[in-house]
Amino acid sequence: MKNKKKVILISSICAVVVIAAAAGAAIFMNRFGKVADEQKAPETTPVPVVTAAPEPTKDPHEGMVRSNLTGEYVTEKVAAKRPYAVIINNIEYANANQQGTSQIDVLYEALAEGGITRMLGVIQDVDKIKKLGSVRSARHYFVSFASEWDAIFCHFGQTKYAISKIEELGINNLSGLSAVGPVVYARDYSYKAPHNVFTTGKKMKKGAKKLGYRTKVKSDNVAEHFRFYEEDTDLDSADDTTYIKLPFSDYSTCYLKYDTKSKTYKKYEYGKKHKDHKNNKQLAFKNVIVQLVKEKNIDKNGYQHLFLHKRKGEGYYLTNGKRVKITWRKSEADHKMTYYDESGEVLTINPGKTYIAAYPTSRKKLISLKEK
Repeated sequence: MKNKKKVILISSICAVVVIAAAAGAAIFMNRFGKVADEQKAPETTPVPVVTAAPEPTKDPHEGMVRSNLTGEYVTEKVAAKRPYAVIINNIEYANANQQGTSQIDVLYEALAEGGITRMLGVIQDVDKIKKLGSVRSARHYFVSFASEWDAIFCHFGQTKYAISKIEELGINNLSGLSAVGPVVYARDYSYKAPHNVFTTGKKMKKGAKKLGYRTKVKSDNVAEHFRFYEEDTDLDSADDTTYIKLPFSDYSTCYLKYDTKSKTYKKYEYGKKHKDHKNNKQLAFKNVIVQLVKEKNIDKNGYQHLFLHKRKGEGYYLTNGKRVKITWRKSEADHKMTYYDESGEVLTINPGKTYIAAYPTSRKKLISLKEK
């Protein structure tokens, strides 16, 4: 009986201990679990993400201005430079040895005597010219073209008509037959005379300085000679023209082919690529202007006269494989040549180099727009 009581007593004690332990555990969990919960990181209210404003796009042309010759962006220093206009020999022998011509910004071509053509290259930044030529003698209509740009006119020789035009228009010129000639020009005896006279940008600048010529543009210089699109633009309502042949004479024929890759017209003459043999680059132009001009022989030497002063005429403008008709008006007294589109507005052209053919109206029907 005593043993049975002991068993009951022990069982009771064990039960009490188990209950007490369970109660203690419950109290512990209840108390310290709350503390643990209270020690958890408090919930946070989501903060809206503020996206920073994008950095303004930097203007790639900041600090630059547009060239009056090409419409392309150049430094203010370059834009302030007064252009030079240089007479370039273009008979077949000289054409095969021309140097520096790919650096020309605006290139004119017109008949001289005997069916040959001569060229006038207008350049704004002559510092890039390491060798240019060969340089030949002036014709009076090239003097007139140079005056449109307020350019310093460079030539080696001249006709009496050119001398008169230089004086009439008050042109600053660097003549190879004057005292400044040896400063500006030098012969390269690897070529035959008289097709071996060349110059450099450094020499032209030295000659201009020696004669005290202004070397900065006027504030109103050639502001409206060309009007440019802001960016490359295709012509609306224009005829497809990827080729044009300009037979100035039976001796001199120029033609231009449109290159879709460069979007320029590549020049050919004497049946081959017209190249700058200084760097072997073919001459290429974003813009082509065919200016139809009445011309005639004026003396027994066959010297030509182009009717420009107080004249107007027709022509064509080509760019990006398209062609439109244009008109032109010239005032030598104002040193201005203005080109107009078909609506009568001042012609707008694409930024880039320009080739201008002063082409005889008498040979207009010989112009070909189809390559054979």
